[in-house]
Amino acid sequence: MSNPVFFTDAGSLGQVIPGSTFVLEGPEARHAVTVKRLSAGEPVDIADGAGVRLIGTVVDAGSGTLTVMASDVLLEHQPDVRMVLVQALAKGDRDELAIETATELGIDAVIPWQSERAIVRWKGERSAKAHAKWQSVVTAAAKQARRAWIPEVRSIVDTAALAKAVAGADLAIILHEDAKNPLRTVLEGWEALPYAAAGTPREVLLIVGPEGGISPREVTRLSDAGAVTALLGHHVLRSSTAGPAAVVLASDILGRW
Repeated sequence: MSNPVFFTDAGSLGQVIPGSTFVLEGPEARHAVTVKRLSAGEPVDIADGAGVRLIGTVVDAGSGTLTVMASDVLLEHQPDVRMVLVQALAKGDRDELAIETATELGIDAVIPWQSERAIVRWKGERSAKAHAKWQSVVTAAAKQARRAWIPEVRSIVDTAALAKAVAGADLAIILHEDAKNPLRTVLEGWEALPYAAAGTPREVLLIVGPEGGISPREVTRLSDAGAVTALLGHHVLRSSTAGPAAVVLASDILGRW
């Protein structure tokens, strides 16, 4: 069984080497001590959310601190193809369920999308609170999945801003029930194309609409910016399901597993 993971600040593990100790503090340490009840001698991983993972053993579980002896420190590189889930806001917390599951399955970043048909709206103070909630959701999911990377939750976009992101992406895919080509066909065709900067990470946007679907006007606008439509399967998937399903299929095709 893999070790439990607790997060520390990005960059804070830079000076840790095998044989040295690291003291985890704050809410994560209190969770490890009071909830998980870790004690001396137990294995644990400390990750900085930016790819660095300390593998070690608890040497002291104090009041609000956890001291860990490092046996190894690993740097987990980002994949050659980064997957970004563009998730339309959806009612009933289905958008949060989508990003939670997609994080467990390996998504690299998330973009909240204020689509035309979305019932949920992020405005004013609600926007900042909702963004923080999404970041909390993906952080908790990354911990549950024992990840060393915490997906970035980018700023919310409307369709105009999303079109600009599409234009700058290596590939943008609209997951749509009226698409002619399956997602597998689209991705395999793209993978077969040569690209200029070998070794430079590429980015694929997986665009999921709200419960009411993506409007024809939005499909046209995003397609004009360079997006392509793709079909996930014979059945229509809910907003909470489409993104995670696409992540699983794309990870297999792009050789991320």
